[in-house]
Amino acid sequence: MTQRRLNRILQSDGRAVIVALDHGLIDGPCEGFEKPADTIAQVVAGGADAILTSFGIAGRFTRELSRVGLILRGDGAATNLGTPSDGPASSLFFRVEDALRLGADAVVVTALPGSDKEEATLANLSTMTREAHRWGMPVLGEMVPGGFNSPPELRDVESIALAARLGAELGADFIKAPYRPGYEQVTSSTYVPVVILGGAKTGSERDMLTDIKASIDAGGSGVAIGRNVFQSSDPAAMTAAIVAIVHNDASVDEAMALMPSGN
Repeated sequence: MTQRRLNRILQSDGRAVIVALDHGLIDGPCEGFEKPADTIAQVVAGGADAILTSFGIAGRFTRELSRVGLILRGDGAATNLGTPSDGPASSLFFRVEDALRLGADAVVVTALPGSDKEEATLANLSTMTREAHRWGMPVLGEMVPGGFNSPPELRDVESIALAARLGAELGADFIKAPYRPGYEQVTSSTYVPVVILGGAKTGSERDMLTDIKASIDAGGSGVAIGRNVFQSSDPAAMTAAIVAIVHNDASVDEAMALMPSGN
């Protein structure tokens, strides 16, 4: 059952375009995600394979989400109304049973090895994995070495490779991790699929697509990207451009031709 659910996310080529739409848990109605139904419709139209989102979005927008794989976030973080947070709290917000009731195909938990939340977040991942696998539910381990505001020395490819492998060792069925040049070191030492995360919106669509192309060429299995998709000028076109690279092995120029600017 685990593999059957995973096949709703990872396509026959072993790759996936996942659009992360869980930012409302921290930012509320952030730019580009004020109207969830509209945003979901755009990325689905662009060809997304799955959407990673919150309990509330998953429960309210079932019709809009019915055509794609669904990954439910199980943990959470302090919001922007409070003290800035560097990742999930030390407890899980939702359980596997909640994901099953919503028809989810996988759950996601973030772990921050190398940060002051290392032990708590690794415990979250191991607890969720243990429970999820009892039900045949896949787990996406979001592995961010040092935390989301980590210094450069904790974002080198060696640290990412360690973090990704750690997620697999704790039982995650696939991994979401930052991208850095030399990504072959990450994919070759992690024995489950690895997709790259997007992070804050970048200034250049070409640069982002170039990184995605490089990650695929290095053995990556796709993306789990949010703000760089839904905050773009045309989320459907951006999704389609990413799909072209991930599933059709398009060049960056070919992908850029799908964008409104065409370059």
